[in-house]
Amino acid sequence: MAKWCDMVVKALLWDNDGVLVDTEELYFRATRDVLSEIGIDLSRDLFIKISLKQGRSAFDLATEQAVSQEVITRLRDDRNKRYSELLRKGVHVLDGVENTLLQLHGKVLMGVVTSSRREHFEIIHNATGLLRFFDFVLTREDYGKSKPNPDPLLTAMRRNGFRPEHCIIVEDSERGLTAAKAAGIRCIVVPTYLTRDSDFKGAYRVLNSIQQVPREVLPLLSLNI
Repeated sequence: MAKWCDMVVKALLWDNDGVLVDTEELYFRATRDVLSEIGIDLSRDLFIKISLKQGRSAFDLATEQAVSQEVITRLRDDRNKRYSELLRKGVHVLDGVENTLLQLHGKVLMGVVTSSRREHFEIIHNATGLLRFFDFVLTREDYGKSKPNPDPLLTAMRRNGFRPEHCIIVEDSERGLTAAKAAGIRCIVVPTYLTRDSDFKGAYRVLNSIQQVPREVLPLLSLNI
């Protein structure tokens, strides 16, 4: 197989939460609040470790304390409702995202591959205006296992006829990078304040700003292969 640097990019994939929109803090708050009802203190640092680094569910903490599956299911449903309520109050598009997408739109096929439930994704983007830039979207209901499993990315490639070496995905977390590496896809990481202390070994690039993405991607759209 040719080296990544020798391969043209045909598809640019994007994570959603923490890359396009500032929603991770809201998800943390909703999860923390419902877990507190059964005496579990989910700190921000613990959330980062479990969810953003390891890609596990914070409800594993309840399982470890022998909380019944029935109660966990109820808590998860309550968390999803609380998260929806927080999202409906307004979602902030991260700085530089719209301008970045404008620069890339029409030059490369772009899709969102997210672990968000479809319901939450639709609430998030009800007023962002960002979906006009994307050719397809995959949400949590579209594949079997979530990141850090590579299934979301493998599903995106299978449905669209991509090869791994012709793709790049933009992520913000270790779990996203782990999924990309397992799928054989180049991963550009743009850390947030929640993920900046993570281990991004193996990333194709680690950038300081989303606005640096076009500089990395545009030269790869016209390589001779």
